[in-house]
Amino acid sequence: MADTREESEPLLSRARGGSGRDCPRGVPACSSVQENPGAAARRDLCLDQAVVLIEDAIQYRSINHRMDARSLWLYRRYYSGSSQWILSFTIFLILALAFVETPSSLTRTADVRYRLAPWEPPCGLTEGVEALCLLVFAADVSVKSYLIGWAQFRRNPWLLAYLVVLVVSLLDWIVSLSLVCQEPLRVRRLLRPFFLMQNSSMMKKTLKCIRRSLPEMAQDAGQDRERLTYFFNLPEALTTLLVLLTTANNPDVMIPVYSRNRAYAIFFIAFTLIGSLFLMNLMTAIIYNQFRGYLMMSLQTSLLRRRLGTRAAYKVLSSVTAEGETHPERLGVKPEDFLQVLQKVQLDSDHKQAITEKLHSRGGGLLSTDEFQKLFDEFEKRVVKEHPPRPEYRSPFLRTTQFLFGHHYFDYLGNLMALGNLVTICVFLVLDAHVLPKDRDDFVLGILNCIFILYYLLEMLLKAFSLGLQGYLSYSSNVFDGLLTIVLLNFLHKWDRRSHLQSLTEELEDTSEMTEELPFRDVLEEPTEEELVEKLSRHPHLQLCR
Repeated sequence: MADTREESEPLLSRARGGSGRDCPRGVPACSSVQENPGAAARRDLCLDQAVVLIEDAIQYRSINHRMDARSLWLYRRYYSGSSQWILSFTIFLILALAFVETPSSLTRTADVRYRLAPWEPPCGLTEGVEALCLLVFAADVSVKSYLIGWAQFRRNPWLLAYLVVLVVSLLDWIVSLSLVCQEPLRVRRLLRPFFLMQNSSMMKKTLKCIRRSLPEMAQDAGQDRERLTYFFNLPEALTTLLVLLTTANNPDVMIPVYSRNRAYAIFFIAFTLIGSLFLMNLMTAIIYNQFRGYLMMSLQTSLLRRRLGTRAAYKVLSSVTAEGETHPERLGVKPEDFLQVLQKVQLDSDHKQAITEKLHSRGGGLLSTDEFQKLFDEFEKRVVKEHPPRPEYRSPFLRTTQFLFGHHYFDYLGNLMALGNLVTICVFLVLDAHVLPKDRDDFVLGILNCIFILYYLLEMLLKAFSLGLQGYLSYSSNVFDGLLTIVLLNFLHKWDRRSHLQSLTEELEDTSEMTEELPFRDVLEEPTEEELVEKLSRHPHLQLCR
């Protein structure tokens, strides 16, 4: 509701961020530029404002941000693809540090027989990477707070929490360096998932939905609860009944009281029926109702943001047309101005082409409010790319072959063969589970894999024949299958694993022997030097030098 209330404020007013100099109330911002009094500068500023507002409408972003020329430049750079990619990579990097930091879980294999000691990075290495990530996040929150203004920043709980998490993480990072990475607890590790949540609108919506659903799920009109003999308090009672209702361990709950009195079976049967048919459905209905309500509210807010962004862009562009006219209230938007703005908007070429064709299909004259709004209805339509046409063959045999191997049932056959390949590998792994690597005979498995790989190659060639090369490459699944087939072709030859397995087996045997002796090292008694010499002197075939 806060977003809806903020969106209803006057466009480009003082409350929308920054000072009133940039955006005076009730006056289009582009018509009051003091630093560039020329008409060309005012026109360029209006066009830049329209570009940003249209991009906000496309991405369902709020228009509550600064509208001066410098802020618009920074705003577009911040939401550019490269900047957002850097921010996403930084979030991935700081979350991936958990696999490298001590205690590290990054090992070459999950098999405990082959696992070596994990690599422990030196003190300062991961901290240096984390410092770079924190600097990127600090720049991120600084740019966001500047663009939306101090007034909007104070009303945004996510940005306030973002700032608090950054400060706590920085303080904990300083403590880690001061203690030479020997601190018992790192608080900032617990806060790292927040960076992912605050950057994802879907996660924010999910958390809001959960926050709205939990209070209604926890409501209970009954004040007095019956104290049963086998339910000492409310938490235990809820836990016990939840186990009874949702898991297969219900005999653990029923048998103790059922052995005391068989009449308890009536209660458990009634509770199971009521819980399964009523309580669980009621809980599901509450969750669905809350999620549906929040989803509708979210969609309504998104629609409002899109309509408000396009309306603001229309007002800005109409102010360009109004300059020098006698009756500006009767004017609209010039098509050439709109096309100039559309070329600067970060939008895929298909939607741009659709909007341009729709604009050219109408008659001449200025665009009214309704016509301007209808142009943006093209964003709601999904552009479906047509695949290249299939090649045409004259021979009836080739046409029949093309029909058979170009049918989607042929894809089902390929999936079935891939499943059979996976099943055969699993079966042979299970059969050879108790056989040493040096004693395994992979001849049959190698033959089967060779057959499957040749089938994959034949499937790739037949699909390329049926669909054509361009048609085959137009499907991402075919590209993936083709690359995988090319990789598998390198494994058609039978490589000799004897030498490798022999050295690996000897190493494993030595490791196994040492592992068996180590637990008894403290219990065993070391032989003395005299005993060793006496044993060696009795050796029948060993002559010791005296």
